[in-house]
Amino acid sequence: MAGPNGEPSSIASEDASEDALLEGDEEYQDLNSALDQISSFLDQLEERNDSLNARLRELLASNQQERRGASSEAQGTQQQNER
Repeated sequence: MAGPNGEPSSIASEDASEDALLEGDEEYQDLNSALDQISSFLDQLEERNDSLNARLRELLASNQQERRGASSEAQGTQQQNER
């Protein structure tokens, strides 16, 4: 079958191009899905990191209070022993 200028029709090449585009779309969808999973994983990791950071800060503050208390008790005991 001839085209408008008497050239052969390129229906077969159009079909092949369309198939290639569809395959490309599937690859992009797969890539997009993988990126979404990575993003979700990184969000969860960030939440865990924030939680651990908060817990470590609480532990540090608690430890500092314990040290201050122990230091105060030691000073009090030392002063009593000096008297």
